Amino acid sequence: MVSSELISTLKKLSRLDKFQIVQILISELAQQESELIQPNQSYPIWSPYDAFEVADTMLKVLNAAKAEDDA
Repeated sequence: MVSSELISTLKKLSRLDKFQIVQILISELAQQESELIQPNQSYPIWSPYDAFEVADTMLKVLNAAKAEDDA
């Protein structure tokens, strides 16, 4: 949880300082993300192919929205 003191301090910073803080945080996040994926490993990836239940649900939602628009 972020302390209210830290938030208060951040709000007092200049616009340039806030951008620099954001750049630092994004850089750190990118570094951590790159460490999650290891070379020579395989990772499962979900694909929308053969996701018939999802397609059916989307079609029902689209048809319901169209019916509301037509009403």
